Amino acid sequence: MPGGEFDWIAQLLRPLTRGAPEALDLLDDAAVIPSRPGFDLVITKDAMVAGVHFLPDDPLDLVARKLLRVNLSDLAAKGAQPWGYFLSTAWPTETAWADKALFAQGLAQDGKAFDISLLGGDTVTTPGPLSLTATMLGWVPHGRTVRRTGARPGDLLAVSGDIGDGWLGLRAARGELDSAVLAARYRLPTPRVDLIAVLREHARAAADVSDGLLADAGHIATASGCGVRIDLDAIPLSSEARAWLGGEPAQAEALAALASGGDDYQVVCALAPGFEPPEGLTIIGRFVEGQGAIARFEGREIEVARKGWTHG
Repeated sequence: MPGGEFDWIAQLLRPLTRGAPEALDLLDDAAVIPSRPGFDLVITKDAMVAGVHFLPDDPLDLVARKLLRVNLSDLAAKGAQPWGYFLSTAWPTETAWADKALFAQGLAQDGKAFDISLLGGDTVTTPGPLSLTATMLGWVPHGRTVRRTGARPGDLLAVSGDIGDGWLGLRAARGELDSAVLAARYRLPTPRVDLIAVLREHARAAADVSDGLLADAGHIATASGCGVRIDLDAIPLSSEARAWLGGEPAQAEALAALASGGDDYQVVCALAPGFEPPEGLTIIGRFVEGQGAIARFEGREIEVARKGWTHG
């Protein structure tokens, strides 16, 4: 009966390498990554813990796919083309083989969808909750990585997609809102790999929206040595978010909640003044002299106590 560490590697993880020679068939305690002339290797790493980043009873195939996607979101914001990943799993003692197989099934599904291969990693058991880490690698032409440091006062602030669905989706997944659509968006975000070429060509600075729009726009401003002004009434919203807003009397506060909730995995970026944003990006503010993120509603500055998620 399968179930040990080496069975897990041989039967469930080795197929995820998709034949990548760098993975050495997962027979060694390392991978060998060749250089790619004319390109920089971009590396990012995200961890997820049951009860913190996903609900303990979330389907494990979706958990696996979300693990890959939150890392893919980081690469997209850097303008890097995803290539492969390393995986670390800390399974609670007595985790069933079927659960591990379902997790591997999710990795296989998105490995194929995003053309990425497992290159190596580690697996252990733990008395605590399920803990997962992925380290994602991507390539970007030399010197073309989109960093957080390039915004300047006067630059436009733009964001992709809809904002707030991740926060609302968590509430839906917990049963606090009745929306299977929003719950699905929380459990399975869509990383904006479709914008990689656009960001590489036009963005002066960028970050993915994981902690919250206000927080992540503020991260760009801080790294760039300036401030940023965000117009809450300009942020793009889904029909589900607009329906939720319809029942909220304090709309400025409700918009601030959507803009600080996190888990959207969209991209926020700085564009040159006067630049006409390409399809998929919405102008929501401007970088300014000063420091920090300033939220406005109907032209008035409003106070937002909590601008995003932090692990403290």
